[in-house]
Amino acid sequence: MAMAVLSSSLSPLSNPLSPSTSASNFCCPRIYSPSYHLRRRLIRPLIASQLCPPETFKLDKSSLVLAETLSKDQLWAAACLRIRSFNKFRPSYGIDDHKKYLAEREFEALQERVAGKREGFRRVSCINATVPLSQISSFADDLCAACKFTDNGEDRVVVGTLDLNQCMRLPDEITGKRPQGIGADFLRAYLSNVCVAEELHRNGLGYALIAKSKIVAQEWGITDLYVHFAVDNEPAKQLYMKSGFIYENDEPAWQARFLDRTRRILLWTSLPVNYDM
Repeated sequence: MAMAVLSSSLSPLSNPLSPSTSASNFCCPRIYSPSYHLRRRLIRPLIASQLCPPETFKLDKSSLVLAETLSKDQLWAAACLRIRSFNKFRPSYGIDDHKKYLAEREFEALQERVAGKREGFRRVSCINATVPLSQISSFADDLCAACKFTDNGEDRVVVGTLDLNQCMRLPDEITGKRPQGIGADFLRAYLSNVCVAEELHRNGLGYALIAKSKIVAQEWGITDLYVHFAVDNEPAKQLYMKSGFIYENDEPAWQARFLDRTRRILLWTSLPVNYDM
Protein backbone atom coordinates (compact mmCIF):
# COMPACT_ATOMS: atom_id res chain seq x y z
CA MET A 1 0.00 0.00 0.00
CA ALA A 2 1.28 3.48 -0.74
CA MET A 3 1.59 5.85 2.06
CA ALA A 4 2.99 9.13 3.10
CA VAL A 5 1.37 10.16 6.27
CA LEU A 6 -1.57 9.58 8.53
CA SER A 7 -2.59 11.76 11.38
CA SER A 8 -4.86 13.75 13.61
CA SER A 9 -4.78 17.44 14.22
CA LEU A 10 -3.72 19.22 17.36
CA SER A 11 -3.91 22.89 18.11
CA PRO A 12 -0.92 25.08 17.29
CA LEU A 13 0.08 25.02 20.94
CA SER A 14 -0.39 21.32 21.43
CA ASN A 15 1.11 20.42 18.10
CA PRO A 16 2.97 22.91 15.94
CA LEU A 17 2.22 20.94 12.85
CA SER A 18 -1.00 21.37 10.97
CA PRO A 19 -2.93 18.50 12.41
CA SER A 20 -2.83 16.65 9.68
CA THR A 21 -1.87 15.63 13.09
CA SER A 22 -5.28 14.48 13.56
CA ALA A 23 -6.10 12.97 10.33
CA SER A 24 -3.20 11.78 8.30
CA ASN A 25 -0.47 12.59 5.92
CA PHE A 26 -1.16 10.19 3.14
CA CYS A 27 -1.18 12.20 0.01
CA CYS A 28 -1.89 15.87 0.19
CA PRO A 29 0.99 17.56 1.97
CA ARG A 30 0.71 21.27 2.64
CA ILE A 31 2.88 23.51 0.44
CA TYR A 32 5.02 25.97 2.37
CA SER A 33 7.44 28.74 1.62
CA PRO A 34 8.96 31.04 4.25
CA SER A 35 6.95 34.02 3.05
CA TYR A 36 3.69 32.05 3.20
CA HIS A 37 4.44 30.95 6.74
CA LEU A 38 5.15 34.48 7.88
CA ARG A 39 1.80 35.59 6.50
CA ARG A 40 -0.03 32.81 8.35
CA ARG A 41 2.06 33.09 11.52
CA LEU A 42 0.62 29.93 13.06
CA ILE A 43 0.66 26.38 11.79
CA ARG A 44 -2.15 24.00 12.56
CA PRO A 45 -1.41 20.55 14.02
CA LEU A 46 -1.33 17.47 11.79
CA ILE A 47 -4.18 15.06 11.05
CA ALA A 48 -3.76 11.37 10.72
CA SER A 49 -3.13 10.28 7.16
CA GLN A 50 -2.08 11.19 3.67
CA LEU A 51 -0.94 8.71 1.05
CA CYS A 52 1.16 9.39 -2.05
CA PRO A 53 2.20 7.11 -4.89
CA PRO A 54 5.90 7.66 -5.63
CA GLU A 55 8.22 4.80 -6.53
CA THR A 56 8.92 2.78 -3.42
CA PHE A 57 11.53 0.36 -2.13
CA LYS A 58 10.75 -3.17 -0.94
CA LEU A 59 11.71 -3.17 2.73
CA ASP A 60 13.32 -6.11 4.53
CA LYS A 61 11.14 -6.16 7.64
CA SER A 62 13.39 -8.51 9.60
CA SER A 63 15.22 -5.46 10.99
CA LEU A 64 12.11 -3.27 11.42
CA VAL A 65 11.47 -2.11 15.00
CA LEU A 66 8.10 -0.73 16.15
CA ALA A 67 8.33 0.80 19.61
CA GLU A 68 7.49 3.69 21.91
CA THR A 69 10.28 6.15 22.56
CA LEU A 70 11.34 8.87 24.99
CA SER A 71 14.79 9.27 23.44
CA LYS A 72 15.44 12.89 22.47
CA ASP A 73 17.41 11.83 19.39
CA GLN A 74 14.56 9.64 18.19
CA LEU A 75 11.90 12.24 19.01
CA TRP A 76 13.87 14.76 16.93
CA ALA A 77 14.05 12.29 14.04
CA ALA A 78 10.27 11.73 14.31
CA ALA A 79 9.63 15.49 14.31
CA CYS A 80 11.77 15.87 11.18
CA LEU A 81 9.86 13.06 9.42
CA ARG A 82 6.54 14.75 10.24
CA ILE A 83 7.66 18.09 8.81
CA ARG A 84 9.05 16.31 5.76
CA SER A 85 5.88 14.25 5.25
CA PHE A 86 3.14 16.77 5.96
CA ASN A 87 4.53 19.63 3.89
CA LYS A 88 5.78 20.28 0.39
CA PHE A 89 8.44 22.99 0.27
CA ARG A 90 9.08 25.12 -2.80
CA PRO A 91 12.79 25.77 -3.40
CA SER A 92 13.54 29.28 -2.18
CA TYR A 93 16.05 31.30 -0.22
CA GLY A 94 16.05 30.34 3.47
CA ILE A 95 13.91 27.20 3.02
CA ASP A 96 16.33 25.04 5.03
CA ASP A 97 16.12 27.44 7.96
CA HIS A 98 12.34 27.36 7.65
CA LYS A 99 12.29 23.54 7.76
CA LYS A 100 14.53 23.59 10.83
CA TYR A 101 12.24 26.10 12.52
CA LEU A 102 9.19 23.93 11.91
CA ALA A 103 11.01 20.80 13.14
CA GLU A 104 12.13 22.59 16.31
CA ARG A 105 8.54 23.64 17.04
CA GLU A 106 7.24 20.10 16.58
CA PHE A 107 10.13 18.64 18.60
CA GLU A 108 9.47 20.98 21.52
CA ALA A 109 5.74 20.25 21.49
CA LEU A 110 6.32 16.50 21.13
CA GLN A 111 8.68 16.46 24.12
CA GLU A 112 6.10 18.29 26.22
CA ARG A 113 3.31 15.93 25.22
CA VAL A 114 5.19 12.71 25.97
CA ALA A 115 6.43 14.20 29.26
CA GLY A 116 2.84 14.84 30.35
CA LYS A 117 3.16 18.64 30.35
CA ARG A 118 0.32 19.43 27.93
CA GLU A 119 -2.97 20.29 29.59
CA GLY A 120 -5.86 18.09 28.52
CA PHE A 121 -3.72 15.02 27.76
CA ARG A 122 -3.55 12.23 30.35
CA ARG A 123 -0.84 10.38 28.48
CA VAL A 124 0.85 10.61 25.08
CA SER A 125 3.18 8.08 23.48
CA CYS A 126 5.28 8.57 20.36
CA ILE A 127 5.44 5.25 18.49
CA ASN A 128 8.04 4.95 15.73
CA ALA A 129 8.93 2.49 13.00
CA THR A 130 12.71 2.39 12.55
CA VAL A 131 15.20 0.51 10.34
CA PRO A 132 19.02 0.37 10.14
CA LEU A 133 20.46 3.25 8.14
CA SER A 134 22.55 0.77 6.13
CA GLN A 135 19.38 -0.84 4.76
CA ILE A 136 18.09 2.28 3.01
CA SER A 137 21.10 4.61 2.63
CA SER A 138 21.65 3.60 -1.00
CA PHE A 139 18.37 5.09 -2.23
CA ALA A 140 17.14 7.52 0.45
CA ASP A 141 19.94 9.99 1.16
CA ASP A 142 17.64 12.85 2.14
CA LEU A 143 15.52 10.68 4.44
CA CYS A 144 18.61 9.24 6.13
CA ALA A 145 20.14 12.69 6.65
CA ALA A 146 16.94 14.18 8.08
CA CYS A 147 15.63 11.32 10.23
CA LYS A 148 18.72 9.50 11.51
CA PHE A 149 19.39 8.70 15.18
CA THR A 150 21.78 6.42 17.07
CA ASP A 151 20.61 3.61 19.33
CA ASN A 152 23.17 1.56 21.27
CA GLY A 153 25.86 2.46 18.77
CA GLU A 154 23.74 1.59 15.70
CA ASP A 155 22.64 4.25 13.21
CA ARG A 156 18.92 3.88 12.49
CA VAL A 157 16.29 5.94 10.65
CA VAL A 158 12.72 6.77 11.67
CA VAL A 159 10.61 5.74 8.66
CA GLY A 160 7.15 5.96 10.25
CA THR A 161 5.66 7.63 13.31
CA LEU A 162 2.42 8.42 15.14
CA ASP A 163 1.18 9.70 18.50
CA LEU A 164 -1.23 7.83 20.75
CA ASN A 165 -3.13 10.36 22.87
CA GLN A 166 -5.15 9.38 25.96
CA CYS A 167 -7.59 12.28 26.31
CA MET A 168 -11.23 13.35 25.95
CA ARG A 169 -10.57 15.29 22.75
CA LEU A 170 -7.90 16.70 20.46
CA PRO A 171 -7.80 20.50 20.02
CA ASP A 172 -9.81 21.74 17.02
CA GLU A 173 -11.02 18.23 16.17
CA ILE A 174 -14.33 16.36 16.30
CA THR A 175 -14.83 14.80 19.74
CA GLY A 176 -15.57 11.10 20.02
CA LYS A 177 -18.79 9.94 21.70
CA ARG A 178 -17.58 6.71 23.29
CA PRO A 179 -17.47 5.69 26.01
CA GLN A 180 -20.07 7.80 27.80
CA GLY A 181 -20.10 8.88 31.42
CA ILE A 182 -17.54 8.71 34.20
CA GLY A 183 -14.13 7.42 33.19
CA ALA A 184 -14.35 8.43 29.54
CA ASP A 185 -11.12 10.40 29.86
CA PHE A 186 -9.33 7.21 30.96
CA LEU A 187 -10.86 4.90 28.35
CA ARG A 188 -10.71 7.05 25.19
CA ALA A 189 -7.69 7.71 22.96
CA TYR A 190 -6.90 9.26 19.58
CA LEU A 191 -4.22 8.63 16.98
CA SER A 192 -2.48 11.66 15.51
CA ASN A 193 0.54 12.64 13.40
CA VAL A 194 0.49 9.32 11.59
CA CYS A 195 3.00 9.29 8.75
CA VAL A 196 5.34 7.08 6.74
CA ALA A 197 8.31 8.20 4.64
CA GLU A 198 7.19 8.41 1.01
CA GLU A 199 10.20 6.35 -0.12
CA LEU A 200 8.79 3.40 1.83
CA HIS A 201 5.12 3.55 0.96
CA ARG A 202 3.46 0.24 0.04
CA ASN A 203 5.45 -1.69 2.63
CA GLY A 204 2.61 -2.04 5.12
CA LEU A 205 4.23 0.32 7.62
CA GLY A 206 0.99 2.25 8.22
CA TYR A 207 -0.83 -0.96 9.15
CA ALA A 208 2.07 -2.01 11.38
CA LEU A 209 2.09 1.32 13.23
CA ILE A 210 -1.65 1.19 13.83
CA ALA A 211 -1.46 -2.42 15.03
CA LYS A 212 1.31 -1.45 17.48
CA SER A 213 -0.70 1.54 18.71
CA LYS A 214 -3.66 -0.74 19.45
CA ILE A 215 -1.42 -2.98 21.57
CA VAL A 216 -0.12 -0.01 23.57
CA ALA A 217 -3.62 1.45 23.94
CA GLN A 218 -4.92 -1.86 25.24
CA GLU A 219 -2.08 -1.96 27.79
CA TRP A 220 -3.24 1.48 28.97
CA GLY A 221 -6.79 0.17 29.43
CA ILE A 222 -8.20 2.09 26.43
CA THR A 223 -11.51 0.69 25.15
CA ASP A 224 -12.33 3.23 22.42
CA LEU A 225 -9.79 4.42 19.85
CA TYR A 226 -10.36 7.26 17.35
CA VAL A 227 -8.64 8.73 14.32
CA HIS A 228 -9.42 11.70 12.03
CA PHE A 229 -8.73 12.10 8.32
CA ALA A 230 -9.50 14.67 5.63
CA VAL A 231 -12.68 13.92 3.68
CA ASP A 232 -10.84 13.90 0.33
CA ASN A 233 -8.11 11.55 1.58
CA GLU A 234 -9.26 8.22 0.16
CA PRO A 235 -5.98 6.35 0.85
CA ALA A 236 -6.19 7.26 4.54
CA LYS A 237 -9.82 6.15 4.64
CA GLN A 238 -8.91 2.79 3.15
CA LEU A 239 -6.01 2.33 5.57
CA TYR A 240 -8.15 2.99 8.63
CA MET A 241 -11.16 1.04 7.44
CA LYS A 242 -8.97 -1.99 6.71
CA SER A 243 -7.48 -1.57 10.19
CA GLY A 244 -10.91 -1.99 11.76
CA PHE A 245 -12.12 1.61 12.14
CA ILE A 246 -15.69 2.57 11.25
CA TYR A 247 -17.45 5.90 10.63
CA GLU A 248 -18.75 7.83 13.64
CA ASN A 249 -19.06 11.51 12.71
CA ASP A 250 -17.95 14.25 10.33
CA GLU A 251 -17.01 17.87 10.79
CA PRO A 252 -19.62 20.54 9.93
CA ALA A 253 -18.76 22.49 6.79
CA TRP A 254 -18.92 25.79 8.69
CA GLN A 255 -16.27 24.62 11.15
CA ALA A 256 -13.92 23.51 8.38
CA ARG A 257 -14.35 26.91 6.69
CA PHE A 258 -13.70 28.70 9.98
CA LEU A 259 -10.50 26.67 10.51
CA ASP A 260 -9.57 27.11 6.82
CA ARG A 261 -9.03 23.42 6.11
CA THR A 262 -10.53 20.40 4.40
CA ARG A 263 -13.44 18.87 6.33
CA ARG A 264 -12.52 16.03 8.71
CA ILE A 265 -14.09 12.60 9.19
CA LEU A 266 -13.95 10.84 12.58
CA LEU A 267 -13.52 7.05 12.70
CA TRP A 268 -13.80 4.77 15.73
CA THR A 269 -12.85 1.25 16.75
CA SER A 270 -13.33 -0.68 19.97
CA LEU A 271 -10.51 -2.46 21.77
CA PRO A 272 -10.78 -5.57 23.97
CA VAL A 273 -10.77 -4.92 27.70
CA ASN A 274 -7.46 -5.79 29.32
CA TYR A 275 -8.39 -7.66 32.50
CA ASP A 276 -4.73 -8.20 33.45
CA MET A 277 -4.17 -4.56 34.38
